Amino acid sequence: MVFTDGLGRTVTLAETPKRIVSMAPSATEILYAVGAGGQMVGRDSFTNYPEASLTLADVGGSMGTYSYEVIASLNPDLVVAAEINTPEQVKALEDLGITVYYIANPTTLDTLYPILQTMGQITGHEETATTLVESLKARVEAVNAKTATVTTNPLVFYELDGSDPGKPWTAGPGTFIDQLIIMAGGKNVGSVLSGSWAQLSVEELLVQNPEIILLGDSAYGATPDMVTARAGWNTIDAVKNGKIYAFNDDLISRAGPRLVDALEVLSRELHPELYR
Repeated sequence: MVFTDGLGRTVTLAETPKRIVSMAPSATEILYAVGAGGQMVGRDSFTNYPEASLTLADVGGSMGTYSYEVIASLNPDLVVAAEINTPEQVKALEDLGITVYYIANPTTLDTLYPILQTMGQITGHEETATTLVESLKARVEAVNAKTATVTTNPLVFYELDGSDPGKPWTAGPGTFIDQLIIMAGGKNVGSVLSGSWAQLSVEELLVQNPEIILLGDSAYGATPDMVTARAGWNTIDAVKNGKIYAFNDDLISRAGPRLVDALEVLSRELHPELYR
């Protein structure tokens, strides 16, 4: 079997891999979603979903450092890398005689689906991957059908890091956060930014006056009460109306099938009236 990966490399597999190591959370989630979880023997330190993956050997990844010794000791038929990994890391594994397939991050949901199909082919789960893709597309269409009826699009501020409340980090245009907020029937405060990830001044935030605040940094301790207590934030509509919600950032920051989960959650948060 011959495949072209996200680095444009030709990856050849003599047979379906029986021992797979993942070097990124998104890759792990994709592998499990297409039915290859039972073939996995290792995963990176940041992987935390699905729960079954926590029993796999930890090959590192903290501070970008992986244990090539541990990976090699697992005797993998295939290592799956993603954009969290560098070409140099891929080469280091290849120099050890290990076959590596690199997944380039999709830029839209439509570019996610072929990745799932390819990973299904590589791992011997083509039918499962096809069924998965059909299901994901149907779920997206169900959300699209609902949001097509909305007449208002609330302005949303998605907080990535509010440790400096005077300059919180958020997501700009073209990111999945931006795209999915729009698909869910909202408008992204960060669309005014020139970069994908940037800090937004609290002055700009006050001018834009978001109607909803989503805390992607809730996993790191951010809470609605903390946001309410920030100096100057009490004039923002989302704060005045209590529309500050914790959000599981893993759903939207990992380029895998749970992006559709993120879309569904966003749709419910932005337009609860569509689900009553």
